[in-house]
Amino acid sequence: MTDGMLRAPAEVKYAEELDWLESIDDSPKPFSWRLSPRMVRLFVLGSERADGLDREVKQKWFGDRSFVERAIVTLASDRGLLLIGDPGTGKSWLAELLSAAVSRNSTLVVQGTAGTTEDHIKYSWNVSMVIAKGQSRESMIPSPIMTAMEAGVIGRFEELTRSTSDVQDALISILSEKYVSIPELDDDNIVFAKPGFSIIATANSRDRGVNDLSSALKRRFNFVRIPVVTNKRSEAEIVRFRTEELLRRHQIELELPPTLLDVLLQSFADLRAAAASATSDDEKLESALSTAEQIGVLEDAILHSRFFGDATLRPETLGGSLVGSLARRSPEDLAILNKFWHGVVEPRSKKDKGGPWEGFLEGGRQAISTLS
Repeated sequence: MTDGMLRAPAEVKYAEELDWLESIDDSPKPFSWRLSPRMVRLFVLGSERADGLDREVKQKWFGDRSFVERAIVTLASDRGLLLIGDPGTGKSWLAELLSAAVSRNSTLVVQGTAGTTEDHIKYSWNVSMVIAKGQSRESMIPSPIMTAMEAGVIGRFEELTRSTSDVQDALISILSEKYVSIPELDDDNIVFAKPGFSIIATANSRDRGVNDLSSALKRRFNFVRIPVVTNKRSEAEIVRFRTEELLRRHQIELELPPTLLDVLLQSFADLRAAAASATSDDEKLESALSTAEQIGVLEDAILHSRFFGDATLRPETLGGSLVGSLARRSPEDLAILNKFWHGVVEPRSKKDKGGPWEGFLEGGRQAISTLS
């Protein structure tokens, strides 16, 4: 079913599992939810032995259970949910999983940008139909948010703070009154939200000052702050989970050596520590050094090994991919990485004679030399 899709949405990818959870779910469900809050949590966080299920449900989002529970409780109320955190903390993935579990539709999405308009939140018009027959409900093009209202499901708004203040304010009446007026029509000119409608928005905490939310809009949302994953074990699980998905999608048979995963995790931890102790932005990499960027580095190394190597992931390739992925500014980022390679990676390679740090050192050096 997913063969013709570059990336299947969660409700398609996990359709069989969602069907099974729905078939055994005997707990009360709010509104028109497809799964109960308990089953939504289980779908997102995975099953445990104490759940007493006949089959295992794999964990799909790695983070504190309390964040997921608070998000689910918010969706069961009449308030919107705002997931806020640094880039790469899994906000969008959590929003998609929650929408898939609650509504079996995670694709009603508005992407916030400087070019997002009020029409993207409410509605627009099919110009040719308006010319031919005039303005009517048939000639109206509902936004993803309006579609969610009419269906009583969840709508999503990605990167809310990147849209302008007038666009953000268009959400206030939707979240407060739960309807949209259509002044162009004389009849049938109000779209009311059905029970079950809610909005999950995400915001990048590094975008503060871009288009800050008004206090009125803030009051309409419950905030759930998603922290950066600092636990090495949890981060390793996330990277491994996403990498296994990548290998399946590309039909690649390639083993991820645990020692190389350790090298990647340790390198990012060291780079984060260096960024935290930096006294100016010029001493920090432009990269946010998020878990998502670790996955990107590993994906680059795996695909390079698959197409231009011998299908074996080597430390030299990983080192080159890390430099190539993180060196975005020249000469600033290259200077920072060069300092890191000499001050951190080189001493580690000397202690790890014959180990992966030696190859990692060499691969990174070659990449820095090429880019300089």
